[in-house]
Amino acid sequence: MEKWKVGIIGCGGICKGAHLGEYLDDERVEVAAVCDIIEERAQYLKDNYFPNADVYTDYKELLKDESIRSVDICTPNYLHSIIAVAAFEAGKDVFTEKPDAVNVEEVMKMNEAAKKAGKTLMVMRNNRFNEASVVAKKMIEEGRLGEIYCGRCGWQRRRGIPGKGGWFTTKAMSGGGPLIDLGVHMIDLAIWLMGNPKPVAVTGTTYCKFANTDTSDSVNSDFGDKVEEGTYNVEDLAMGTIRFDNGAQLQIEFSWASNIKKENRFVELRGTKAGLTWTDAGPADSWLEVYGEEYGHTNDLVVHAKSEREHPKNLRNFYDVVIEGKEPCFKPEQGIDMIKILCAVYESAETGKEVRL
Repeated sequence: MEKWKVGIIGCGGICKGAHLGEYLDDERVEVAAVCDIIEERAQYLKDNYFPNADVYTDYKELLKDESIRSVDICTPNYLHSIIAVAAFEAGKDVFTEKPDAVNVEEVMKMNEAAKKAGKTLMVMRNNRFNEASVVAKKMIEEGRLGEIYCGRCGWQRRRGIPGKGGWFTTKAMSGGGPLIDLGVHMIDLAIWLMGNPKPVAVTGTTYCKFANTDTSDSVNSDFGDKVEEGTYNVEDLAMGTIRFDNGAQLQIEFSWASNIKKENRFVELRGTKAGLTWTDAGPADSWLEVYGEEYGHTNDLVVHAKSEREHPKNLRNFYDVVIEGKEPCFKPEQGIDMIKILCAVYESAETGKEVRL
């Protein structure tokens, strides 16, 4: 069987830290090209992992290679949609890191290009592959929580601002701060567990209170490339509420920096039969607790999951889809809804009003 040839565009931290596992393990796939504007990063991947790969510093040149059938985009946020559109026009399937795009106009362009090309678009939603998430989804689909009518989700950091002064904290390149960086993860997990109801209205508030501090107590502050005296024009805390077409409501909170006890990542859902809390207890370590009459008055059902390799599992699903025609875990319209939600939170924060979707 001829291997499926892939081009990786963006060879920095998220690529090396989260995507490599799939390419080292999946015998169906061959990384035929690597690309980064910093040539040394692309060369590092070639020298250490993919000796037969071609090296590029311009993704447009990589896309000219007709043997490459799909691309994996691991660039700064604002480039996700731009590169995806170019890849679809070149006849490639596309997997990209989150967020899907930095605004609604760009996410629509990306999805329209995918449809026009008749190609697959998938965006990273790795928390769906967390072992505790899989158990929670099964329980919900079996009806053991009843009707899920409200919930909360968040990712709260004390001091964990990534790449301060660089593209992470520059709105034109990132699209925003922790809401668009962290919010995608937990909002998606919550909505996916809820059965993907349609969002209809959003309210939100944002704050920027820690732009002038360099204090850090999180490994997450080491992520990204810092720039001394660089730009910081995004929020470091966002809060809001999402209402859905079935009457359900979701409260959200995301921070890079906030005076809280400790870093916390969670989804809490309440149903008519039971409620659940999904909590991250540290790297590759999560807990699922379920409460309800079926389980007594204490949290009798507790699932502890060592959730490793979530990103490679998500990538594996993409190649299952494009190579073997299996069912995708992610549908592009879910990505459109996500970007509409994020942009509506920012709009509501500016206007002080609810935004209808």
